[in-house]
Amino acid sequence: MQSHAPALPRPAPAVLERAVAALRERLGDRVSTAPGILAQHGKDPSYHALAPPDAVVFVRSTEEVAAVVAICAAHRVPMIAFGAGTSLEGHITALAGGVCIDLSEMNQILRVCAEDFDVTVQAGVTREQLDRRLRPHGLFFPIDPGANATLGGMASTRASGTNAVRYGTMRDSVLALEVVLASGEVIRTGTRARKSSAGYDLTRLFVGAEGTLGIITQLGLRVHGVPEHVSAAVCAFADLGGAVRAVIETIQWGVPVARIELLDEVQVEAINRYAKLDLAPLPTLFFEVHGSERSVAEHTEALARIAAEHGGQGMRWAHEASERARLWKARHDAYPAALALDPTRQGFTTDVCVPISRLADCILETRQDLVQSGLTGPIVGHVGDGNFHVILLVNPEDPDELARAGQVHERMVRRALAMEGTCTGEHGIGCGKLDYLAAEHGAAVGVMRSIKQALDPHGLMNPGKMLPPGPP
Repeated sequence: MQSHAPALPRPAPAVLERAVAALRERLGDRVSTAPGILAQHGKDPSYHALAPPDAVVFVRSTEEVAAVVAICAAHRVPMIAFGAGTSLEGHITALAGGVCIDLSEMNQILRVCAEDFDVTVQAGVTREQLDRRLRPHGLFFPIDPGANATLGGMASTRASGTNAVRYGTMRDSVLALEVVLASGEVIRTGTRARKSSAGYDLTRLFVGAEGTLGIITQLGLRVHGVPEHVSAAVCAFADLGGAVRAVIETIQWGVPVARIELLDEVQVEAINRYAKLDLAPLPTLFFEVHGSERSVAEHTEALARIAAEHGGQGMRWAHEASERARLWKARHDAYPAALALDPTRQGFTTDVCVPISRLADCILETRQDLVQSGLTGPIVGHVGDGNFHVILLVNPEDPDELARAGQVHERMVRRALAMEGTCTGEHGIGCGKLDYLAAEHGAAVGVMRSIKQALDPHGLMNPGKMLPPGPP
């Protein structure tokens, strides 16, 4: 079954009242207890239940974050960091109540160094905002999870996206961090140097920690030069197996694709309706290749040959920026397009990642599970690195549908783990995948709990997320 959020104790009303009074003394009307604001900050776009905080604080600097954290720590009040609210595993839900720290107003791009291909930003800067600033410098930031998420949130969930097959994930793009610890102390990890052998790698400890060890307030990021030439393509396949095998061969032959995305026929039909496209209603791959004009021509020829060998038909190339933008906009709209298939239901979205050699087995067995469940569940994936998603459409008020969705999810995760993969390639654990962390990491979860205990001894940082309940 799908993991359920743990029941956690909440602060006493008198304690909350004193904490909120202290916060208002520090930040005035940027502390809100309005029901609408609380609800907005207690629910992500997924099926996970609303769990609003007791107060929301809008901060504008690291110093303000540190002051808020110190006040909450003094009153033993839980804290949840909030960026854009686009995560999908219940990361922002306030399971123990407490104070939501909204960093969206910390949206300054502090430095762009084109010579060193790096930038320094506050945590509330969004990826689209950064790319607009980088464009005049001939640079771009490659991590693209689809949603216009904040960079602090992307680091906290170790986000990736469509470009990960070539450019990696947030783990590979974060050079340095500024973090407020559970005590209110501010630390800085990493430098602008491209490598270091100095001490523990604290930067990567906080990247992917989902706000359970501290609150990221500032980031140093690696950026890249805009490629000389870019070409994208769409290719339909007679069956899902052929599409996946074309992906596997593309990677095994070393064709340097920047993006390679899979949509099954259910998702293609959803996108056609939603984005007014005319793609063939078949399993489809979206490709993109970056490089010089000559290298792109060579690689596109190789892609066309591999696709044809696996039943690819009607490969359509998009060389103009406007054409490519339209294609990728349609791909990024996969989630709302899937939801539009049945507006009476919500998205039960999950992901796994497996070694590329096991990708076909994992996807095809998952597809069979979906057919047997009777649920609608489009499959989409960043399949160039073995990562794919299922968007199950469910009625959260229907126990039978939720149970069937949970069973599909459980088998999907167990299958990925049996194939030496992971229970989540990019969504993270949050409260939605707590049951599976121990299954994947075993005794190492005890080490994670020890780190959590050392950095957050009172369990105030995003409680109920990441680590399943258990002894310290």
